[in-house]
Amino acid sequence: MGDGIFSKNCTFLLAALTLLSSFLLSSVMAKVYTVGDQEEWSSQTNYALWAEGYNFSLGDVLVFKYLKGQHNVYEVQENTFRSCDASSGVLAKYESGEDHVVLNEVKRYWFICNIAGHCLGGMRFGIKVKHSNIVVTSINSTDGDALNPQIEPSPSHNSCTSYISERWRVIGNFLPFGLLLFNLNF
Repeated sequence: MGDGIFSKNCTFLLAALTLLSSFLLSSVMAKVYTVGDQEEWSSQTNYALWAEGYNFSLGDVLVFKYLKGQHNVYEVQENTFRSCDASSGVLAKYESGEDHVVLNEVKRYWFICNIAGHCLGGMRFGIKVKHSNIVVTSINSTDGDALNPQIEPSPSHNSCTSYISERWRVIGNFLPFGLLLFNLNF
């Protein structure tokens, strides 16, 4: 009977640790931003002000939502952004109505709508994408393999620690990756 309570308590603790590690992993993944938030990609939004409210990092995703045919999204060079003349300086064109742009470089990005009058009317913005703050340290300094640390089982098989350690082995192998990702955003 005592073993049943012991097993339930350890299972609960293991579940709590698993939940905590999944929370940490989900909180450090790339962020997805809907451009314009609730207003989406339309002519009623001040996109320069919208963009100032966020810190964009390498790997984040911008989602442009709009009615296909009424708007589009061009990623452009700065001079094209400033002039709203897309006859040159266009880096990419998006026209699906729900465009996902991965911010895969540390640089300034410039976006415009190339429908006549929209860019000059305010459908444009620029953002600066930065590296996330990352601190990489070796978790297992003896072999330098930070992504696959060795977790030694406890010698006692009659404790909650050994019970969790046996079941934590698989989850624990992914924890350093989660911590690495966690450091990317903080």
